[in-house]
Amino acid sequence: MRPERTAEDGAFIRTVYASTRSPELAALGWSAPEQDAFIRMQFEAQARHYRTAFPDASHSIVCVDGEAAGRLIVHRSGDEIRIVDIALLPEFRRAGIGGELVRRLLAEADAAGLPVRCHVLAGSEARRFWERAGFAAQDRDDAYVTMERPCVTSQP
Repeated sequence: MRPERTAEDGAFIRTVYASTRSPELAALGWSAPEQDAFIRMQFEAQARHYRTAFPDASHSIVCVDGEAAGRLIVHRSGDEIRIVDIALLPEFRRAGIGGELVRRLLAEADAAGLPVRCHVLAGSEARRFWERAGFAAQDRDDAYVTMERPCVTSQP
């Protein structure tokens, strides 16, 4: 992991974001320029939202063997650790990387006595990932499910 450098990492982060949206866009039959315009618009909206809603969040680039593999945004507050975004390029998915990142955050949260929360798109395959990591659905709106893993402390 290394800190995100917005100016230098912008194109990479947009590529990671685009890779998470590719399957749904492929089904729409849009041209490459139409898809690119949509991705840019959505990416910029997401970035503005994250920076406004979580101004103190840490933005990191996930690296594997020195190669940029994804991004992780985490907001730490006095009452929770919130995983704002975690995304990996397709070639790094399903290799245990995301699971290891989450396990580290869970250990940090347990040491601090805090729950870990995130949002997942309702109906997304990602929900199973979070459930396997010990998260359970807490709340839902039309688009997202709030997932939470309470603090786990060892008993003496």
